[in-house]
Amino acid sequence: MVILKRFIYISLLSTAVLAVAQRLPTGVVPEHYALSFTPNLADATFSGEEVIQVNIQKPTNSITLNSAEIQFQKATVTQGTSTQEARVNLDAQKEQATLTVDLQLAPGPATIQVQFTGILNDKLRGFYLAKTKLRRYATTQFESTDARRAFPSFDEPALKATFDITLVVDNGDTAISNGRIVSDTPGPVPGKRTLKFSPTPRMSTYLVAMAVGDFQCNEGQADSIPIRVCGTPDKKPLSDVALRYAQEVLKYYDQYYGIKYPYGKLDIVGLPDFEAGAMENTAAIFYRESYLFIDDKNSAVDSHVAVFLVLAHEMAHQWFGDLVTMKWWDNIWLNEGFANWMEKKPMQALHPEWNAVLEAVKDTNQALQIDALRNTHPIRAKAETPEEINELFDSISYDKGAAVMRMIESYISPEVFRRGVNVYLRKFQYSNATAEDFWDTMSQASGRPVDKIMPTFVNLPGEPLVKVKAECVTPKAQAVSSRKGKRSRKPVQPHPKTEITLSQQRFLVDGSADNSNQLWVIPVCIKTDDNKPFCQLLGERQQVVPVVGCASWVLTNANAVGYYRTQYESDGLKKLSDVALTGLTTAERMSLVQDEAALVRAGKDKVGSLLDLISALSRDQERALMDSYAFALDSIDNYLVTAADRETYHSWLRAAFRPMLANVGWTPAAGESDDTHGLRADLVIILGLVAQDPDTIREATRLARQYLQNPNSVDPTLAQSILLVAARAGDAALLNEYLAAMPHMTAPEQYYNVGGALSEFRGPELAGRVLELAISPAVRNQDAPHVISAVLGNPANQDFAWQWIKAHWADVEKQITMSSGPEIVGGAGSFCDAGRRDDVQRFFTEHKVPSSERLLKQVTERINACIAYRGHQQSNLASWLGQHAGATVAGQN
Repeated sequence: MVILKRFIYISLLSTAVLAVAQRLPTGVVPEHYALSFTPNLADATFSGEEVIQVNIQKPTNSITLNSAEIQFQKATVTQGTSTQEARVNLDAQKEQATLTVDLQLAPGPATIQVQFTGILNDKLRGFYLAKTKLRRYATTQFESTDARRAFPSFDEPALKATFDITLVVDNGDTAISNGRIVSDTPGPVPGKRTLKFSPTPRMSTYLVAMAVGDFQCNEGQADSIPIRVCGTPDKKPLSDVALRYAQEVLKYYDQYYGIKYPYGKLDIVGLPDFEAGAMENTAAIFYRESYLFIDDKNSAVDSHVAVFLVLAHEMAHQWFGDLVTMKWWDNIWLNEGFANWMEKKPMQALHPEWNAVLEAVKDTNQALQIDALRNTHPIRAKAETPEEINELFDSISYDKGAAVMRMIESYISPEVFRRGVNVYLRKFQYSNATAEDFWDTMSQASGRPVDKIMPTFVNLPGEPLVKVKAECVTPKAQAVSSRKGKRSRKPVQPHPKTEITLSQQRFLVDGSADNSNQLWVIPVCIKTDDNKPFCQLLGERQQVVPVVGCASWVLTNANAVGYYRTQYESDGLKKLSDVALTGLTTAERMSLVQDEAALVRAGKDKVGSLLDLISALSRDQERALMDSYAFALDSIDNYLVTAADRETYHSWLRAAFRPMLANVGWTPAAGESDDTHGLRADLVIILGLVAQDPDTIREATRLARQYLQNPNSVDPTLAQSILLVAARAGDAALLNEYLAAMPHMTAPEQYYNVGGALSEFRGPELAGRVLELAISPAVRNQDAPHVISAVLGNPANQDFAWQWIKAHWADVEKQITMSSGPEIVGGAGSFCDAGRRDDVQRFFTEHKVPSSERLLKQVTERINACIAYRGHQQSNLASWLGQHAGATVAGQN
């Protein structure tokens, strides 16, 4: 599954509020489900029948299944020739139903038959109702614990079974599920048709999928596998890009995995209302429309990248997650971390212009930012209840899991890693596995101690800080004894060498010491000016690594593949800064500046050292590098700059980045690279939002108005940036123009470009209008929480927004669906003062939000870290700006 991030949405999955243990009793194992559903779209209900073939492993009078919001009409249990009607005892807290019979059931096969009814809810979970302006749809989202809202089931990932699914739908509708439609017959009543699907392979309940409506599909194939991209009828013209990319990805994975796509067909379905980014249901991937349907000629480069990446992520799951599934949710990273790592492989191979390697560096930094909190969690963490399970769907499971995979792949070599993956898949296909199964397989495939390295990164919370000290030493000459009877030869002069002293400790965002004394086994990959990169395992508190010759500089995260922060002594950092543009790769430059930004925030270095490094790197016109320090520049503006030095800071930024924008221009040149398209958009953000450059704001506003009238008349890659910049400087009249234009945007990308910029309008009047809009019927409940959180995260509006949220909490709470509560809580992490920290803590303690217990602790920690950051660095920034006022940056005027 993809969790939404970047500009559009950042979410965690959340479900039940109740924190009670919900594991099923052992002793009954499902083998096969025959499921039949009749959804009633008009009254948002459904009826169903199921027959479950089970294997009873010990004598019992009762069988317990998962069930939530299901009404049992009749339940029987058959064994041999004996059929008994079962008494049903429901436990709403545990989301369980226990079927009890009078005569004891013996070990062996048995059949459970249930007739039931349920609701098509409006919470985007289980079997739920989706809507457009024209009609209703029924669809599903079962990960992680919501299959039980559609049918009584053994709703745990290790309890795999096969499924026969039948859907009774209106005559004008069709349906999509995991299998192919094998029969389409009239009835059972006039106006209805019955669609029966082919049996599925063995799979977990959370991967079952159903969608009912007037879907239309664009069809293709790859390696003889039929592929369809489906959606509401109006989206069919926007499905060509996704179909093309899906065909590319499937062919790539067939080659990489060494196991051909195993499910016979692949449907990719965009849904009008969908909470997650996408969901890897076996052979039927479900999507949010904005991540699937784009106009090939009038869409941003980032939109093409997003469609490709999310397809690559979900299709990677068809092998890693669906074919082989984790035994329990504590190992969800085996699904999500792997898919986040794997999605970059076909992207780099098939579209190198999108720089997948650099995307991976950015994702690693995102994980490191969260992992620097005390209230992080190990990749593998305790998860027994739905709430605990859903808290694991975060950047640690996704991005840290991927970063550890990438580090191990580099350490043992890509080809050996691939060989290990394929052995693992073949060994555990159609079954379940654990983290130990994975790293043991990798150790055997490589002959290297992967099973010693990975547990330290998977089971320990947090991240290492590797401190580096490099010193050139020349050993004393050694006399060489001659042969007997001869005089001693001239002493041999040893070659000089560089001794690199490496030490490790846990890195924390507030710069405090960690008393746990935990140690990682870290593959530290070293690069110098005259030595080929090599990796050294750092498993002690401190080690000395010698290299031949006196290196003029030392980098200890070669290729930026390590999952750790690096701190160099000031002289070592200066040497790296001096050679960064010539001696380091783009990925290494990104890692260097990201680490320095983290060290500055933790008070371990002065902010001037970061700005000096950015000055040295600002001549590098690569988008990914700019992305790596753009957040730091914005953070400085929001939290360190005072009224007295704001104009000096902005002038420095303008001097640094105006020449670059002038060089790339506002209008794309013929044959311009995708990277330059993106660079232009990022420059507009830095100059317009952070530096508040009047010329940039003026041109952005002109283009934004042009876009609102005709979105296809503006470079689509620039659209989001100009709309954000214009909104920040905009008035009530411009807000009216944005709101009037939104309903007329024909593509999801265009709609969200405009809607995503609303949070940048400033002032209580305009921010209040945006917040009122968010809780109105005009905004989908999948989108409303993001709008609210984004307004709260805007430093210019956050005080007003926080008071508004508290005053309107009853209305805000109604918008909370599966993931929105944690998002709103997370938005409060943008505060930077003790009073607001205490108020946020108090409010959300009194108003509990599901699956946000850890997140609330992280929010408090982030606010504390920001307060400390301001205390560490505000005077340092003023001093640095005083020295650089009026100066040119990196030789530019």
